[in-house]
Amino acid sequence: MKRLLAVIFLLLPLTFLTAQETPENETDDVQRAPEVVQNAPEDDQSAPETETADAVTSASELWVEPQPLEEAEGKLSFLQRLGIALGIVAGQALLIWLIWFLFKRLEIKLESTGKEKIKPIFINKFKLLTEKQIIKVIKVILRIVKYLITVIQLFLTIPIIFSFFQATKDIASTIFGYILNPLKDVGASAVGYIPNLFKIVIFVLITHYILKGLKFLSKQIENGKLKINGFYEDWAKPTYKILQVLLWAFTLAIIYPYLPGSDSRAFQGVSVFIGIIFSIGSTSAIGNLVAGFVITYMRPFKIGDRVQIKEITGFVVEKNLMVVRLKTHKNEYVTFPNLIILSSNIINYNTSCDENEEGLIIFAEVTFNYSTPWQKVHDILINAALATKYVQQRPKPFVLQTKLDDFYACYQINCYTKEIDKVPQIYTMLYENIQIGFKEAGLDMTSMHYQAISQNKG
Repeated sequence: MKRLLAVIFLLLPLTFLTAQETPENETDDVQRAPEVVQNAPEDDQSAPETETADAVTSASELWVEPQPLEEAEGKLSFLQRLGIALGIVAGQALLIWLIWFLFKRLEIKLESTGKEKIKPIFINKFKLLTEKQIIKVIKVILRIVKYLITVIQLFLTIPIIFSFFQATKDIASTIFGYILNPLKDVGASAVGYIPNLFKIVIFVLITHYILKGLKFLSKQIENGKLKINGFYEDWAKPTYKILQVLLWAFTLAIIYPYLPGSDSRAFQGVSVFIGIIFSIGSTSAIGNLVAGFVITYMRPFKIGDRVQIKEITGFVVEKNLMVVRLKTHKNEYVTFPNLIILSSNIINYNTSCDENEEGLIIFAEVTFNYSTPWQKVHDILINAALATKYVQQRPKPFVLQTKLDDFYACYQINCYTKEIDKVPQIYTMLYENIQIGFKEAGLDMTSMHYQAISQNKG
């Protein structure tokens, strides 16, 4: 604060410099007066004519419009103007000190009571700003406002002080021009831009209400309240997003000529630069975006389906225009870019559980030597499947013999289920029941393996 007051009072010597010019002007006027008096007697013959001309001149001066500011300056002496300038400087210094004092008190009060009244800011359960951080931000804003007010006061005070003196009057007008001319230009531009602003507002409002109607229709389709033949419910949201992007792009193309500075080369150059950066830096992003649209309308899966992508099996927990996320049975979250999904094989296990489908077939294989009758193996496997929880009784489980090896045969038990989210548990119970069935039948599930060993004699 002391430094600021020192800067303000350093301006005062400029006003004293003007004192050197005012007396010189006055002495010039005094010096010119005798010359007029000396020349007066020489023109005695033309005195009547001069008196007549002076009378006409004095009469015409009565019709000249008076200049209040110049008259006021003429009536005020230099010391009076200097005193007024000093008074203005002192008043502004006092006002600046008072403003800084009030802001300091406000910061102290904020520091003491802010922690009790200010609460942290959360966004989706994520703490964006703590109490201390919010207080620091508010203090920075208060300091910026304090400095802005001080600068505005100085910009107003200095030209006013300079305007009291003839030598610095031009400086005052120049400083006022720095302040007022930009404001005049901005005001004139703002007033002239009002018609284009109305056009932009109308186009934006039309687009807004069209999108509002489309969003209502998409919600009705998504909730199943509105049915359109050949249009699935899960298409409603992405279709609305596509239409939203297209409509805003169309609106931007319409209002672009009405934007301020749109016809300038600088504005066009920045637009081209942004377009180049966007096209170069977002090649893969655009590819994923296009792949996301393709996957959406292909409908290979939906949220909650159990799928297999690139040897990863899990449930679809998120599907957007960029990526797809799976949650495995081990609570692992795996993210796939849409480009990878579009070029990969996808197995959807939930498709087998639709209304017209019998269910997903789960299977297990066992091997037995040929001394064990295959009919007995079939019966044990089918009974084990029927005893497994979540396995359907209809269609009935069945056995396939998938291999006849040199020493054993391979049997595959197949059974139906619609409990897709419990497949790992179903497999566990099925394996347990198979072991129990063969153990109760007195059959050993281990198969004999033979290996030929050759001995080389030297």
